[in-house]
Amino acid sequence: MINYIKDSFLELRNNVAWTERSELQRLVIIVLVFSVLFSLAIWGADTILSRIIKFYFNLIG
Repeated sequence: MINYIKDSFLELRNNVAWTERSELQRLVIIVLVFSVLFSLAIWGADTILSRIIKFYFNLIG
C-alpha cells in the first residue's frame, strides 16, 4: 500500500501534464461567469413560473 502511494505521487509529479497557471485562471473565470449566468437564468425561470402558477390559482380560487 505504501509503495502504491509513493508510485502515485511519482506519477503525478513526473507524468501528468498540468495546466499552466494563466490558462487555469482563465478557465476558472469562464466557469464562474457561466455559473452565475446559469443561476440567474434558473432564478428568472423560477420567478416567472411561480408568478404564472400564482396567477392561475388566483383565477380558479
